[in-house]
Amino acid sequence: MAPEHTRCAPERPSYSQAVSKSLFDKVWDTHSVRELPNGQTQLFIGLHLIHEVTSPQAFAMLRERGLEVRFPERTFATVDHIIPTQSQARPLADDLAESMMVALERNTQQRGIPLFDPESGDQGIVHVVGPELGLTQPGMTIACGDSHTSTHGAFGAVAFGIGTSQVRDILATQCLSLDRLKVRRIEVTGALRPGVYAKDVILSIIRRLGVKGGVGHAYEYAGDVVDAMSLEQRMTLCNMSIEGGARVGYVNPDEKTFEYLRGRRYAPQGDAFDRAVEWWRSMASDPDAAYADRITIDGNVIEPTVTWGINPGQNIGVNENIPLLSDVPDDERPGFAEALDHMQLRAGQAIVGTPINVAFIGSCTNGRLSDLREAAEVAKRGHVAANVKALVVPGSQDVARQAEAEGLDEIFRAAGFEWRKAGCSMCLAMNPDKLKGDELCASSSNRNFKGRQGSPMGRTLLMSPVMVAAAALDGKVVDAREYL
Repeated sequence: MAPEHTRCAPERPSYSQAVSKSLFDKVWDTHSVRELPNGQTQLFIGLHLIHEVTSPQAFAMLRERGLEVRFPERTFATVDHIIPTQSQARPLADDLAESMMVALERNTQQRGIPLFDPESGDQGIVHVVGPELGLTQPGMTIACGDSHTSTHGAFGAVAFGIGTSQVRDILATQCLSLDRLKVRRIEVTGALRPGVYAKDVILSIIRRLGVKGGVGHAYEYAGDVVDAMSLEQRMTLCNMSIEGGARVGYVNPDEKTFEYLRGRRYAPQGDAFDRAVEWWRSMASDPDAAYADRITIDGNVIEPTVTWGINPGQNIGVNENIPLLSDVPDDERPGFAEALDHMQLRAGQAIVGTPINVAFIGSCTNGRLSDLREAAEVAKRGHVAANVKALVVPGSQDVARQAEAEGLDEIFRAAGFEWRKAGCSMCLAMNPDKLKGDELCASSSNRNFKGRQGSPMGRTLLMSPVMVAAAALDGKVVDAREYL
């Protein structure tokens, strides 16, 4: 039987005859406990995901106050940020990483919280594990002490990244105090051309709206392009809502959502699943729902996209040149100059041909099975350039098993890529996978901030897994469509 938190009670009201609302407003209102004197909402959190980095301090705060975990059956833990992707033998070689592992093991065991560690066979990046196990479901409120919790919005959930003190609050009360967000509907129309993926779509949205454009907003993604996406592609889209300044990103649930969840371990089973689908469907935005504003993006013109700077909004199509200073608004010029200086690039320079030192395929953005399949299609057409170190890191142990069953690991190894164990790896370098000196990395991850990949001088170009694979083979940025 599925755990209590995954049961969608049929007595919950359908919104089909109610006042027209967006999914965000329906989920918010359903989970609202009360309005607080400061104007915030006390919001019940249906699913709480934790990992080894932001939870130890939160559990320590509970112990200091003599508090218990209020609903341990609604919390699930995994290890991802600090776990090595080569040897995971215990004790871990890094003393700090080992101490964080021990703390998570102790805290979850004492509080009766399930832990997906390497021995469980279910370990992986928290935003990969939650969906693949069926923990993530439409109509939920979800929170995790990680900024990219918005990933879970791909299923029609309202998912928040939170800080350590809020992790403490949920453990103790299962509630958060939050300001209600405005909802912006972003419609991506038309159809993507071959060689263009969800990563290119979200980078294009961030380029247009800016890295602060979504502050105070939830982004609802819609349109023909989004409808055509698989759930894994939608997860990539929602994952980087945070890089656009939004607190939440989501896609309305549809038949693809329901079929993805059918039969997964923590999803409702049998007749309960059919009842759940009825309720999930009712939570989708009404056709005449009101929004703060609407944005339309033409999917037909989106190209494979590459960042050139030090924030995800500093990006261009693969066949474009870096902007000229005269094309940059006055208030953005200091950041423009800083980015060029750090990246060792020039205004007006073509991004194609930029040499790389490292290629990284993985992360909660692009470490799923479909990402690896697409990258393998490129990898089998050549060999990693002699001057490039190339890593492929599955997002979870389950992704790794499926990829290995399909022989994808052999394709990557034959092409000169390193095939690693599941984890966050080089996305944020809280583990041994780090850049050295001013190495430049073609990365399928989500952030290109200074120092993000482990070296203060390290440089990052964000792009799709297919683009990373092509750059690894050529030793420089190329249009991956040449390989497809």
